[in-house]
Amino acid sequence: MVLSVSERTFTQEVLESPVPVLVNFEAPWCGLCRIIHPLLLQFQSQCGEHIKLVGINADDNFKLSNTYRLKSLPTLLLIENGVVRHRLEGFRGRDDLRLALEEIRLTYSTRSKVYSGAKTAEWECRTA
Repeated sequence: MVLSVSERTFTQEVLESPVPVLVNFEAPWCGLCRIIHPLLLQFQSQCGEHIKLVGINADDNFKLSNTYRLKSLPTLLLIENGVVRHRLEGFRGRDDLRLALEEIRLTYSTRSKVYSGAKTAEWECRTA
């Protein structure tokens, strides 16, 4: 399940999160947003509690849409410690997104070694 975030809850749920957050900017009218939803859920299950997945309705949260300069939907941002680490936009479909999510998973797995030292395995995202 994807946590729905708004401008009111964004700071607490995303910027102050103790784990990296994959933010999915979407809209109800966006067909591609609906198509990629199952892939995002699969990514979330692979990464467990080590990457949080949230969804933001870009139409209802105009300030956030402007702050992050959205050009197209869906736009995915991986935010870690309040900083955008990855930005995914303009992908053409499921395969593009699958490759991009795999890159994030691999990058995060590498980065998690810095956080966890000897306990690397418990921080890494699981592969499918």
